[in-house]
Amino acid sequence: MITTTILLCLAGFLASFVDSIAGGGGLISVPAFMLAGLSPHMVLGTNKFSATAGSFTSSLKFIKSGKADLKLLRYLIPFTLIGSMLGVRAVLYIDQKFLTPLVLILIMFIGIYTLFSKSLGLEDNFKGLTKKNVRFGILLALSLGFYDGFFGPGTGSFLVFGFINIFGFNFVSSSANARILNFTSNVTALVLFALSGKINYMFGVPVAIAMILGARMGTSVALSKGSKLIKPIFVTMSLAVAVKMLFSMLQ
Repeated sequence: MITTTILLCLAGFLASFVDSIAGGGGLISVPAFMLAGLSPHMVLGTNKFSATAGSFTSSLKFIKSGKADLKLLRYLIPFTLIGSMLGVRAVLYIDQKFLTPLVLILIMFIGIYTLFSKSLGLEDNFKGLTKKNVRFGILLALSLGFYDGFFGPGTGSFLVFGFINIFGFNFVSSSANARILNFTSNVTALVLFALSGKINYMFGVPVAIAMILGARMGTSVALSKGSKLIKPIFVTMSLAVAVKMLFSMLQ
């Protein structure tokens, strides 16, 4: 029990460290909880509990750093929340397997496009808020809030890519804003899992503490090292999510 908890905490720390920089931390934490012998729903609920603690920490640190655009986020957060609530409800009626091929193609495109686009996200080209980019931002928030509540894999990558292409943010600012929207949609799912009794707090609490530490360190690294560090990690995690989804499809 103690050994399992320690290993889960190490996995949680690493997952949160990576997730706070470029997303994709679930690739590390979810398999770790599965290896601990938890049931599938308990794995998802416990992971969501711990990961939400980490994403809250990184969100707060990004806000304090001034890299998150709070004027923009006040428009987007309500639509992320609405989208996530609709997504959680929809998951009860629609088979998720129909989404997998589409998401696989999209996230592979994002990873490959970012890899070969030398300047993408390295400079901040944000020119201010306009009616046009706010509308596109609201659509991004609503659709990815829905997607995260309904399915989830790659949400962080889609958000970062969206902020870069819609608003012209660099990777640091995009990661900051994406982390806050991702936290918003995570909370919705967390409440559902908690009400359903699908959280193992014996594992969840210590892993949450480890994820808070990982998020603090990961966010500090992202802020100090900047977009040149985030970009390769972003590409790696995007393609890793795609490979994981492809492997799941072939099983």
